[in-house]
Amino acid sequence: MGFGPAEAIAELAGLAPGDALALLRDCRARGWVVLREGRHPGWGLTPAGRAEGERLLAGELDERGVRPTVVGAYQRFLPHNAVLLATCTAWQVRGGNELNDHRDEAYDAEVIERLGALHAAAAPVRATLAGALERFAAYEARLGAALERVRRGEHEWFTGAGVASYHSVWFQLHEDLLATLGVDRSGEARAGDG
Repeated sequence: MGFGPAEAIAELAGLAPGDALALLRDCRARGWVVLREGRHPGWGLTPAGRAEGERLLAGELDERGVRPTVVGAYQRFLPHNAVLLATCTAWQVRGGNELNDHRDEAYDAEVIERLGALHAAAAPVRATLAGALERFAAYEARLGAALERVRRGEHEWFTGAGVASYHSVWFQLHEDLLATLGVDRSGEARAGDG
């Protein structure tokens, strides 16, 4: 999530706000997170924190013996990710260069239908991940909730940055997979090679 307030981090981690804040302060003392002040304040990982997190995530994969399952799910996730990116682009831009002002209800309904089809098509991948590592289970409810809000006409829940929009939660799932597998975005195509 980049930088975020302690409350949002607590919610994502399933912790009480006070417990999350204590943990964040401990991690800051270890050099794993920083607290950014100013216009966009929040807690964020340092390079050392990212490395420590990836070390712990790799250990979890190997400890539970689920690395092949998660690698396979990740490889099946990538084509869905390409569809999501195209769908989000269609939501924001029409005909390749015209901003979508959302006045054409039929067009928006078609793009929302595409999002719903993608959500259903990617369900087996999400289920595999949740079955392998419990922490992936939360994405199902979060994505489903965002999709329902989009279907109710709350446009910001499609790609909005200020809410847990479908795109934002999907991005978090993607980042979680990358960190879990120790994959750099630039090396995504080779994710299953190691």
